[in-house]
Amino acid sequence: MVRHADPNADAAACAAIYEPYVLGHPASFEEQPPTASQMAARIERVAATHAWLVAERDGEVAGYAYASPHRDRRAYRWSADVTVYVAAAHHREGVGRELYEALFELLRRQRLRVAVAGITLPNAGSVGLHEALGFELVGVYRRIGWKAGAWRDVGWWELQLAPEDGADDAPPEPLGPQRLDG
Repeated sequence: MVRHADPNADAAACAAIYEPYVLGHPASFEEQPPTASQMAARIERVAATHAWLVAERDGEVAGYAYASPHRDRRAYRWSADVTVYVAAAHHREGVGRELYEALFELLRRQRLRVAVAGITLPNAGSVGLHEALGFELVGVYRRIGWKAGAWRDVGWWELQLAPEDGADDAPPEPLGPQRLDG
């Protein structure tokens, strides 16, 4: 089951899922994992403009995905950064795909056109998921961050959420956050 995150009920589970990516893996460039209260604040901040979704398995949060503004400049308003994290016990069960498919549908309903994902390299699992969902590599920042005792590259992938219409007119303005239930 995929649903919108509840900051009060889901923050601790999201923080627990994220912690190994911060402490034991270079996937996240954060150096200290956020506390449950810090994660709750992140969920609330994201939900004001985009969606933060969680997937449940047997009543437990198995993973989460969210979108956030790509950049602050107004011309980027049709684009979003996206990310997904899955608990180790639920890798390779389709949780990431399920979360992303629900998230992308909400972004399309918001009238967003491009989803962007940054992936610390190497990370075959994340690259495979993103490419299976249609993302294309658009560039690599070389040796951009120091994490886990080494310089790390970050690859950038994008997914076109809306078909190219060929028109030179401005697209309709994006809408606010959308709900899974319509």
